[in-house]
Amino acid sequence: MATDEITKSRMQPQADYRVTLDGKDLSGLITPKLISLSISECRSDESDMLDLVLDDSDNTFSIPKRGANIEASIGWLGEPLVHKGTFTVDEVEHSGAPDIITVRARSASMTNAMHERREQSWHGQTIGSIVRTIASRHSLKPAVAAALAQIGIAHIDQTHESDMSFLTRLARRYDAVMNVKALNLLFMPIGKGTTASGKSLDVLTITRENGDQHRYHISQRESYAAVRAHYHSNAKGKRQSVLIGGENNQNVKVLPEDYATEAEARAAAEAEFARTQRSQATLTYTLALGRAEIFPELPVVVSGFKPEIDATPWLVKCVTHTISADGGFGSQLDLEVRDDPTTSRHRSHFRKSM
Repeated sequence: MATDEITKSRMQPQADYRVTLDGKDLSGLITPKLISLSISECRSDESDMLDLVLDDSDNTFSIPKRGANIEASIGWLGEPLVHKGTFTVDEVEHSGAPDIITVRARSASMTNAMHERREQSWHGQTIGSIVRTIASRHSLKPAVAAALAQIGIAHIDQTHESDMSFLTRLARRYDAVMNVKALNLLFMPIGKGTTASGKSLDVLTITRENGDQHRYHISQRESYAAVRAHYHSNAKGKRQSVLIGGENNQNVKVLPEDYATEAEARAAAEAEFARTQRSQATLTYTLALGRAEIFPELPVVVSGFKPEIDATPWLVKCVTHTISADGGFGSQLDLEVRDDPTTSRHRSHFRKSM
């Protein structure tokens, strides 16, 4: 290698990682055989995922057993690594030639029991009490935002539905994040820039120069002026509705479910309206130099793009960190519009109708 190429390679930052399998550090064994290491974290009911692809042309590796635990930390050489959690091996593939082992693992906190269907009716409880009950059932620690914990639920049925599916449905009704991270069952508002305990998150600032690829997209398909939700009044037994959004009746999205109370109908309509506003614009951005500390729900501001892009307050919906065989490390961010109270462009209007 020429002298200038050697100097350049020494100046180029190198990715670093630590990977253990059932407590055994395999980093040294993996390094010369690594094809790619990818970790995806998303703000949804889906598990965080780890994908490890290795060159096995020399028959170096044994096929790991399903259910084995992989622990991973990633970052840059010479800097503290960021722990990304423990993952359980879910799928393994051996292909060739040349021989390659592909291991896919999901967040270890997302237990199989949470996907088992059950029957339960919830009466006169709060979101906080529901989440605490389900968390206790799966030996998880509940982390419920105060703004959501005290919301009362008159009645809701969990019919032939897993705890994971039920909590996802409940979170959607109140525009919340429901996920399991590091043995914590999280339930918190989307896009508020805070942790479940109420601590403010630092805003991530990135410029056009930080990345090498981006895709900004605007869609009118979800550009609803308002959302309507129906409920039944116990006093009169009549079907009524709540309208959130524009004052006119044009381009209104009507929710298919009827709710037990006006409050629940309003919450569902507000949540759906917020989702339609966030989804109108999206930005996918790839950082040339990965940042392992980025995670979903982190607020973001960008600069160096078009004025409309720079002026939009963004929110991390999903992030995928990828380390390649040559020591490169990049992070792809999937961003959506954040509900920034200081720049809110939307007002909610309430209307009852027969």
